Amino acid sequence: MYNHIIALAIFISAYLSFIFFPNKRAIFAILGGFILVALRVISPQDAVFAINWNVMGIFVGMLAVADVFMLSRVPAYLAEVIVNRAKNTAWSVLFICVLTSFISAFVENVATVLIVAPIAISLARKLKINPLNMMIAIAISSNLQGAATLIGDPPSMLLGGFAKMNFSDFFFYKGRLSIFFAVQLGALASFIVLYFIFRNNKEKIKLPPVEKVNSWVPTCILVLLILALAFSSFVDSGFSYTAGLLCIIFGAISLIWQRVINKGSIVKGLKSLDWETTFFLAGIFVIIGAIAITGWIDLFSNFLSGLIGQNIFLGYTAIVIMSVVISAFVDNVPFLAAMLPVAISMSTKLNIDPTLFLFGLLIGASLGGNITPIGASANIVACGLLKKEGYRVSFKDFMKIGIPFTFAAVFAVYLFVWFIWGK
Repeated sequence: MYNHIIALAIFISAYLSFIFFPNKRAIFAILGGFILVALRVISPQDAVFAINWNVMGIFVGMLAVADVFMLSRVPAYLAEVIVNRAKNTAWSVLFICVLTSFISAFVENVATVLIVAPIAISLARKLKINPLNMMIAIAISSNLQGAATLIGDPPSMLLGGFAKMNFSDFFFYKGRLSIFFAVQLGALASFIVLYFIFRNNKEKIKLPPVEKVNSWVPTCILVLLILALAFSSFVDSGFSYTAGLLCIIFGAISLIWQRVINKGSIVKGLKSLDWETTFFLAGIFVIIGAIAITGWIDLFSNFLSGLIGQNIFLGYTAIVIMSVVISAFVDNVPFLAAMLPVAISMSTKLNIDPTLFLFGLLIGASLGGNITPIGASANIVACGLLKKEGYRVSFKDFMKIGIPFTFAAVFAVYLFVWFIWGK
């Protein structure tokens, strides 16, 4: 009888805990899901079905592939080559950010930052300059391109799961240019901002050749996975299981290769994966499932629909702005998971294609995290690496770069999505 009240109370409590205890978010997410099942707000069967196992497979499989790819030292080697070929420090930083963006489109953002960060720190040491701005630029560049493809970051995976979008749909969807091209336009606008931030760094530096590629095989595995995901779009157009299965298979191949060739431990490789975020995602799926079952999704969508009336442009604008502001302070994964069904419900009530609202939501949630040092996991990791080097990052330091970068990227993508999907 009071299931809807319990579901809302658990939902609010869990999300507050994510804000105030970000390091314990997996524990609170799993605990929230367990309480909902124990109190029979959601049945065990519904809880299992609430978890999008395809998304989970994509995430875990990509973690394994990315981990072995990182150990191959190919990204670090490429970054070193780029720095040595750049004409000065400003262009070195910009090229490193471009490399970061490229890797992040196919590798989870935190892993991308861990891959590229040592090069930035090494460059800063050689020049005897503060690496703070470089590390911030790397983190926010990673967050930007994470939204470009299905496998770039958990928010993209969540969107794919809810909207049944496959890998190819992120490039061309329903006969129109899709989110990938919108993100590239945002990247172009935001990199102009980065150029003005670093334009005065005219020093010329040449790093000694330190990085050596252990093997190009992990790179080949990653490329083959991307091609397989692209072809799977024709087999599994409903995004039901193929993408997750492929990622798990390629993840297993990566770990086996690491064990056979480099004598690495498969158990150690599995332990090194980001299981905290994995369990966090599972718990979030159950909590949002309970919210949907108890009717809160429909209620909130009715409320928002009532505010915007039949003005689709107002609704789209409101979703983007709300997503940017909230994601600046709240982890974008639980926020997006909660809002995706709301956006779909709103679109149904307005009798429009939900793509406009879904893309606006993804962009706002993915890029809003670039405003503050706590807005995205990649930001937190970058700040942690700086702290180890003896540099503390304040909100002011981060927002000095994050705000103009985010504004330029969001505005460009906002216009692109509206002109392509708003009619």
